[in-house]
Amino acid sequence: MLALRKMGFRTVMVNSNPETVSTDFDMSDVLYFEPLTLEDVLEIVALEQPLGVVIQFGGQTPLRLARGLEAEGVKILGTSPDAIDASEDRRRFEALAREIGVTQPKSGTAMSLDEAIAQAEKVGYPVLLRPSYVLGGRAMAVVHDRESIEEFFHEANRVAPGHPVLIDQFLDDAYEADVDAISDGTDCVIGGVMQHIEEAGIHSGDSACVLPPHLISEAQVELMKRQAKAFARRLGVVGLLNVQYAVKDGVVYVLEVNPRASRTIPFVSKTIGVSLASAAAEVIMGKPLAELGIPDHAQQPYVAVKEAVFPFNKMAGVDLIGGPEMRSTGEVMGIADSFGMAFAKAQISADGGLPLSGSVFVSVNDLHKAAVVPIVRRFHELGFKILATEGTAKYLRSRGVASDQVLKVHEGRPNVVDLMISGRVQFLINTPLGRLTQKDDLVLRRTALQHRVPYATTLSEAAAAFDAIIALRSRVGEVRSLQEWHEMAAAAVR
Repeated sequence: MLALRKMGFRTVMVNSNPETVSTDFDMSDVLYFEPLTLEDVLEIVALEQPLGVVIQFGGQTPLRLARGLEAEGVKILGTSPDAIDASEDRRRFEALAREIGVTQPKSGTAMSLDEAIAQAEKVGYPVLLRPSYVLGGRAMAVVHDRESIEEFFHEANRVAPGHPVLIDQFLDDAYEADVDAISDGTDCVIGGVMQHIEEAGIHSGDSACVLPPHLISEAQVELMKRQAKAFARRLGVVGLLNVQYAVKDGVVYVLEVNPRASRTIPFVSKTIGVSLASAAAEVIMGKPLAELGIPDHAQQPYVAVKEAVFPFNKMAGVDLIGGPEMRSTGEVMGIADSFGMAFAKAQISADGGLPLSGSVFVSVNDLHKAAVVPIVRRFHELGFKILATEGTAKYLRSRGVASDQVLKVHEGRPNVVDLMISGRVQFLINTPLGRLTQKDDLVLRRTALQHRVPYATTLSEAAAAFDAIIALRSRVGEVRSLQEWHEMAAAAVR
């Protein structure tokens, strides 16, 4: 809005979110506090008679209005409704992906429950189910059987009636990545390539992410950049573009292409020192990228980590486990010269400071026991005492990691919950399998939250926490303003 006003345009905003309106009521010349429905927006258009409508800064909700507004003669500024439809329509998108030559997970679409069951069996369980044209991963789920599909379909029909359900192969133990870019319809500039710290299956809004990536190879990053630019050119994107990827066994898969602003745009902008939203506004109004002077995927001599903030401590009985539906209510950011220190700063900012010594309690599902051993061994070598329930303790000891056995909640007292309440556990590693988590696991995570015990519910998060603890024990983190970090990046370029 500020960029458009600076260009001399009178701006009108339609926003029905009271929390957002409370902080941006003066960002536009006129604010309509109305629902984002076709009927309401058309009434406002009839009253204001705008030059055109920008729909790519409000997530999926305004994108769903694109075709209806166009049909009523309203000019859509920026990316065309047809390009938006090509990215959302599964069959059109698959044809586009084949044309560009990208790899996708097995997938299908369904308009009915029977079609969904047939497609899921064809793709192979587990599958990721999601309604199309929804915001924040709403009603999205990873399902492992037919009964779960039946439960899912009822909710999908409620939140996105008339739209197909998308069915994707779920890439377990994969890393996800996001690319944010700007295109003027001809040229495309990459703002940043981010790697999610949690494994695939956690909504991008709930997952911590790091820029630049630290576990994805340079060759894979270059491939993602080339593919993002190819999508931008082929779709004729004018404005912002977000492409989501997964990397499994060295293969880069394209998950989604979104011709709109993503929730990572503020994070990338603060990291690189360029307001991508403002630049996109100028591009939408006709200014070519060449005139803006935005560097293509500029490299910074520092690492930035985004961490999600959750409201769980205000909600009794809610589980802490992340999933494909977004649950976070905010974000924080840490910048440092190393990944470990940047992650540590982000955790401190999210009110999740990490321990420098003490005891680590480990309880993981059978599929994760082999992978957790090297992580736990590093904690032990750093001087942490390792605590575990019977099965995990035996597994760790058989592989040379000393660990003390602790009772489960139902086995008697004192148990692990008693230890957390009495302050004898400083860090919790707990990875249940899917949503069918054991009752003991839920009690563990709720107790950790209530008694402010830092926790990790994925192995990648536990490994990142270890890197952060090493950084905190090695030196004192330096404090710099964003402007100082940006000056450091500019000096490195010179």
